[in-house]
Parts: sequence; C-alpha cells; structure tokens
Amino acid sequence: MRIDYDPDAMDPGAFYKLLTAVVVPRPIAWVSTVSADGFLANLAPHSFFTVACTDPPIVQFTSVGRKDSLRNAEATGEFVVNFAPESLFEQINATGTDFPGDVGEFDAVGIEREPSVRVKPPRVAASPVALECVLHSTLRLGSSTVVFGRVVHAAVSEEVTVEGHPEIGRLKPLSRLGKNEWGLTSGVRELARIRYADWEAQG
Repeated sequence: MRIDYDPDAMDPGAFYKLLTAVVVPRPIAWVSTVSADGFLANLAPHSFFTVACTDPPIVQFTSVGRKDSLRNAEATGEFVVNFAPESLFEQINATGTDFPGDVGEFDAVGIEREPSVRVKPPRVAASPVALECVLHSTLRLGSSTVVFGRVVHAAVSEEVTVEGHPEIGRLKPLSRLGKNEWGLTSGVRELARIRYADWEAQG
C-alpha cells in the first residue's frame, strides 16, 4: 500500500515538507555574499545545492523566496560556496536564523572570515573548502530562484586531502534531511560503476 499525495490539492508548505523528507540527504551550500554597497557580509546555508555543469565548472543553489544571498549575488555578481562540515554544525544552523537585513551573519554568529582570491565576498576561515563563483545566471521558478555560479577559484585545506585529493573521511560533510534533522557521515561504501563490456562478460 502507498499513500498518494496531490501537490495541486495540498498546501505548498505541506508538500515542501514532504519533498524535503524524501529528497535526502541534501548537501549544503554555505553561501557568503556582500551587500550591493560592499559593507555588509552575509552568510546563509542553502540545502538545495548541486553541480550544474563540469565544463565550465558551474554550481547551483536555490533561494526559496528572495533571500539576502540571492539579492546580493544579483547585485554584485559574486558569491562563495563554503563547504559545510560536521564540525561547524551549530554555526551553520545559526546562520540560518532570520536576522534583519542590516545584520551580517559573520559578525552576529561570531564566524571568522578570510579574504577570497578572485571575488569580494569573504570565505569562512574554518571551512575546509571554498568555491569562489561569479554569477552565471538565475532562473525564476515559482516561489524560488535557482542561482548558477561559475567557479573561478577553488581553495581546499591540505588537512582534508589524501595524496592531493579531498577525502570524504576528513571532509565529514554535513547534510540536511527532513524536519529538523541533519545527516552525518557515519559510514561510506565504495563501489565502482560497471562498464557495459564487463557486464556482458559477466553474463
């Protein structure tokens, strides 16, 4: 037996809760931006985040509603995606607070920043990875806006690499699940993709 849900017959908020409970786990883009005047640094987590293209390298995050991250990215054409590790769990959650527009999350939460190399928005100093992006485009979809950013610089801490490559056991990514649940990296399985030639050979 299955339970059927009709999004057209449901309150959008109720169907949002269903979607975020079943599209899991979701990686978190911890997005830093600066205001149009360049004085206020904003930092917010966005759990609708993924790679959009590899050549050129483009990442995307979705702003549900018109949030500061979206407004600032549109105004300045720049943003940084900071990696969200388990060790910064409480700070990441705190930057999701609905602070007034004139309050910067770096200062309000007490998060140390560091300068970026190619863009103006600062990076989170304690985050092991930063993807510096210039705005490629935005796509408005109903109540949300998808933000596409071309990665112009990547900075990875040596502490999370093994033989020069980021290692999942050291990165320890934090992810979002349903309700107020967060996902941790408790175990990893490794399995290579099967080539069709090998599949035929097995038959």
